[in-house]
Order: sequence, then structure tokens, then C-alpha cells
Amino acid sequence: MRVQRNNCRNITPPIIAALVAGLVLALPSISAAHEIPTSVTIQMFVKPEGDRLRLLVRVPMTAMRDLDFPTLGPGYLDIENSDYSLRNAALLWIANDVRLYENDTDLGNPQLVAVRVSLPSDRSFESYDDALANIMGPPLPNDTSIYWNQGLLDAFFEFPIESDQSKFSIHPQLERLGVRTATVLRFLPPGDVVRAFEYLGDPGLVRLDPRWHQAALQFVELGFLHILDGPDHLLFLVCLVIPFRRFRPLITIVTAFTIAHSVTLIASAYGLAPDALWFPPLVEMLIAISIVYMAFENIVGARLKRRWVITFAFGLVHGFGFSFILRQTMQFAGSHMLTSLLSFNIGVELGQLLVLVVLIPLLEVGFRYVVAERMGTILLSALVAHTGWHWITDRATVLSQFQLPWPALDGALLASALRWGGMVLIFAGLVWLVFWTARYPAKPREEGEAAARPEE
Repeated sequence: MRVQRNNCRNITPPIIAALVAGLVLALPSISAAHEIPTSVTIQMFVKPEGDRLRLLVRVPMTAMRDLDFPTLGPGYLDIENSDYSLRNAALLWIANDVRLYENDTDLGNPQLVAVRVSLPSDRSFESYDDALANIMGPPLPNDTSIYWNQGLLDAFFEFPIESDQSKFSIHPQLERLGVRTATVLRFLPPGDVVRAFEYLGDPGLVRLDPRWHQAALQFVELGFLHILDGPDHLLFLVCLVIPFRRFRPLITIVTAFTIAHSVTLIASAYGLAPDALWFPPLVEMLIAISIVYMAFENIVGARLKRRWVITFAFGLVHGFGFSFILRQTMQFAGSHMLTSLLSFNIGVELGQLLVLVVLIPLLEVGFRYVVAERMGTILLSALVAHTGWHWITDRATVLSQFQLPWPALDGALLASALRWGGMVLIFAGLVWLVFWTARYPAKPREEGEAAARPEE
């Protein structure tokens, strides 16, 4: 007891301060060892061959946390003795988070065929054959000076399958490898076709070669949710509903909006829209202008006769806005591009219908029991205009960062203008025909015959 007390007395304040300082200095190194990398890029190949499905994956080793890799000297990877650690990393950080399906049947856990380390400058994953040859080739020489967190982990997995003609799906849940995880996935079905996918985070279940009804259901859901999640399109729809709270006059207006945004959406999907950097912020600003205009028109008094024409014009702009949403999503449509576009439009219309079904009764009740109709129209439209005006100023600031070039007056511009003008005129004529038919319905046959029969 006396010895222990003497030892405690020998721990003076300077010694305690030195111990605390050592712990503080050690903390950053400990946290750095477990730090999640900011940006991680993953490359993957999926190829069915005969009764096997091959999966090649390349992941930066800096994303492999909480693992001890054998090192030499100042921290160089001990390549000769790293095979066991590399296999553990491939199973823990890749195999456990990638699920593959054959005809919607889970293929289970894969077999790890081979694993190796590659240099950051290696370009073998630019093609499937080079990537496979690199993984199955000899490892790097053991005297290669590479820090363990600067290498690339290449892994080769195999899954048993029934046929390489089956429909395959994949759910890669690798977003935990980094704060921002980007994946480049290439699917090589039998034949010469290569389907490329690029996405961020967890994309959910990706059907590598979807059937038409699978693509259709996916894009119907996407269009439906986009209307409910898009505040600018919702406010535009609210402006349409406020002055006309009956379904019959709204049919023509909503139909004009639907046909218009379908024109520009399909045209954009087939590469007929500008791809310059200034185009998306310009469209976003025009969408905000359309909301403010419709709100002010409600305040001064909207007229049904010309409302559908204005709605059609602004619908063309909103269609470009829809196309920006689909730029990253169309890669999941497979070979059913047109089906997916039409399905997206169906989803948008279903979302609009839901908004109308909910909004019209609410406005009726509000204008009947809360505030007078005219005053309520002005108040609601003023609130919408206020929000839209803030969007205009914010988006104009973004647009001002780009230099808008003047188009060159040549044959290509003339041909593009004629093509777009023809499409707009055709679809505007269809909208006018719908409006005219709704306004002047055909008379019953008996009534027409009675009118034509002379009085006796």
C-alpha cells in the first residue's frame, strides 16, 4: 500500500499534462484512420456467360475502413502478404452489399474467384476483357512502393445461374463507402450490346434489361411522385385551378398542358433540345415566370377562351423541365425509351388528377365558408406570385453566370426552327380541336333530323 501511494505521489502535474497532451495528439490519427472519404468512384462489370454470371468490381482501398492491411516501412502495402486482408475486404465491403437476381430470384452470396491490388494509374477497367485479364494476371511486384490507402481493390465474383438469356437485376448498396459514392456499371448481355449505367448512392433495384411493363411501371411511379414533389409544377397547377373549379372547363386546359409538355419532353429525350449549360437555368427561370404570369392573370381576371392557349405555351417550357428529371433516369428504361416516356406522362397526369381531386373541394369549401371567392382568388394568387417572384430572382442570378451565345443564322438553325414550328402547330391544332369539340358538342341525330324536316 505504501509503495502504491508513493507511486501515485510521484505522478506530478507536469506528467499528467504530458499524458493528456499525448492523448489529444493521438486522437486525430485515430479519427483519420476511420474517416469516411468524401468522394468514391466504383466501377463494375456484370456479364452472364453460360451457367455463370461474372461480376467485376473496382473500389478505392481508401474506402475500406476498419481493416488492417500489412504494411512495410513508412506505410507501403505488403503486397506479398496482403491476399488474406484483400479477400476479407472484398467480402465485407462488396459482396455483402451487392445483391443480384435472375428472373427476380435472389442468386445468394457469390464466390470470390480472385482479388488483387492495382495502381491508381491502371486503366484496365475501361473494358471488360482488360479488367478480367488484369484481375486474373500476376499480382504487382512486392517491391512496388504504394501506400495501402492509395491502391485500387479489384475483385472477381461469380454467381451460378440457369441461363445467360434470363432477365437480371442488381441492387448495389455500396453508398456507405463514401460521403458521395458514384458508380459506373456496365452490363454485357450475350451479343455485342453494352448497357451503361451511372448513378449516385443507392439506386434501388436496377433491372439491367427490363421488360416493357417493368419499365412502364417504374416511370409511371416516377412521374406521379415528381408532380407531388415538384413545388413549381404544383404551384402552376394551383394557378390553373383557382379561377376554374369545375372539371369540365379544366379538362381542356389540363389537356393543353399535357400535350404541350409531352411534345418538348419527347423531343428532348431524342436529342432535339439544346444541351448547353445555360439551358437548364433558363428553363427554370421561364417556369417561375409562367407561375407569376398565371397568378397575375388570376388577379386581373382569367378568361377561359384564351387560357388554354397560354397554358399550352407554358406547357412547352414545363416539358423541358420534366426532361431534366429524366436525363439520369432514362438509362434505366432499357430498350423501351418511348414506352417509358409515355408512362412518365401517364404518371404526371395521375398526379395532376390527384391534385385536382383534393384541391377543387378545398377551394369550394374555402370560398364558401372562409372568404369571398374574388377576395380569396386575389389572396391565393398573390401568395403564389410572391413565391414565384423570389424564384425568378434566384434563378436569374444563376442564369447570369452563363454567357448566352447568339445563334448562328445558317441552314441548320432554319431547319431546326421549321421542325419545331411544325411540331408546335400540329399539336396546337390538336388542342384547338379538342377545345372546339368540347365547346360545340355534336347534336343528337334525332334532333338534327327534326330540324331538317319541314313543318307540316
